[in-house]
Amino acid sequence: MSVEQTQRTLNQLDKELAALEKKLADELKKEADKSKRINDVQRSITKNTSPSTAQSKLRQIQGYQSELVKINNNKADINKRIADKRKRRTDVVIKLQREEAEEAKRAAREQQRIYNAYERRIAELNTQAAQPASPKSVETTNLYQQAHTEEEYDVFISHASEDKESFADALCKELREAGIKVWYDTLSIAWGDSLRAKIDNGLKKSKYGIVIISRDYIKKGWTQYELDGLFQREMTGGKTILPIWHNITKQEVEEFSHTLAGRKALNSSSMTPAEIANELRMILGINDRNQGGQENA
Repeated sequence: MSVEQTQRTLNQLDKELAALEKKLADELKKEADKSKRINDVQRSITKNTSPSTAQSKLRQIQGYQSELVKINNNKADINKRIADKRKRRTDVVIKLQREEAEEAKRAAREQQRIYNAYERRIAELNTQAAQPASPKSVETTNLYQQAHTEEEYDVFISHASEDKESFADALCKELREAGIKVWYDTLSIAWGDSLRAKIDNGLKKSKYGIVIISRDYIKKGWTQYELDGLFQREMTGGKTILPIWHNITKQEVEEFSHTLAGRKALNSSSMTPAEIANELRMILGINDRNQGGQENA
């Protein structure tokens, strides 16, 4: 049984216990009422009461006493059922704690699996980067190395590769045209570079980190590594992470990270890359002259 199923069982037991306790309270109320009626009838019998009336009142008292017997039997039955439910509830709580501990262990193993997959991906990409390149690739690399400087970036774009074509590439283009200095893997990692070193350097030298949260993003260990780096930056430097939701629901984001779900985010379904770039320009305080200068550079 899963943690969710066990929790549902516990919730159902709590509902049943509440219903039984209400029944017990109703029986106690009936008991008090019958006892009061018996006392009232007994006080109404005096030395002036006629024998026939006294007999009638005694029969009335006997009727109330019979009802009290039934009430006491009901109370005993309800108390037994409450005791049984409470015992079962204790057993379910213990089981839930055990299952939660097992789930935490599974989550830790899954996190380790993701990290191991990330390490393997690093090794694969480094191996690919070490392969002989075509003349065109060498020419592109030389142009990159000539243009590259160790400048600080305005923003680091953390994204899943599956989202490049649908959104990330267009966003990067709009940001650059808006005069914003962008760290983007396609532009910032050249042939032969250490992937981890370049990512770490980009994270360290970027003022902000745009996190494009999608279904593919939340599945990958690689993106988790980048996100962890941005969270570390925030711990010392204040607000750093700028989330964008891309083809994902609020519930999916909450399941991935309550911290990210609680932040104001832009949404690719309601804003264009150009509009998002303009939002970042306002945060950075980039004016139109700077934008024009960047485009002409």
